[in-house]
Amino acid sequence: MDAKLKLEVVRADQISPSLQADIHSLCSRAYEEDLTSLFSIFKDATHVLGFLGTTLVSHALWVTRWLQVGTKPVMRTAYIEAVATEKEYQAHGFATMVIKRIAEGIREYEMGALSPFSVAFYERLGWELWRGPLFIRTDDGLMRTPRDGDVMILRLPRTPDLDLYAPLSAEWREGELW
Repeated sequence: MDAKLKLEVVRADQISPSLQADIHSLCSRAYEEDLTSLFSIFKDATHVLGFLGTTLVSHALWVTRWLQVGTKPVMRTAYIEAVATEKEYQAHGFATMVIKRIAEGIREYEMGALSPFSVAFYERLGWELWRGPLFIRTDDGLMRTPRDGDVMILRLPRTPDLDLYAPLSAEWREGELW
């Protein structure tokens, strides 16, 4: 493909209603379900937008979450969500460019994390599969989450030593827990 993808990093509060609608539409098409309501929990998100000309063709965002390995201190984590590329532009490296740009933008965090659509896709970009049990922290204590979905982490300059087989927990949130 000859077209060059132009990446923009934009905070959620700086996105126009029109662009917000384009993001929701792109993500809903890519996931083949309406994801509009999901964005209501991403108010403090930072988006990476991939444009061909003026057309949005690729997207991902990160939000701050607080992950904890075992009983170690909680870590300020950039949690990646809504990775999406228009079907006709998939397999052109656009999602790779977006994820690499996110990795540059989250370096001040202690760790990056996500629930992958493809473990192999993220492994080739340096992400590691979490092997230990997964939990959500609630007011009533730890709630074990089923292992029907994976979590991957990206080590950043501030990431402490991690045991990928230890328990990993995140704070409870509305919607998808991981």
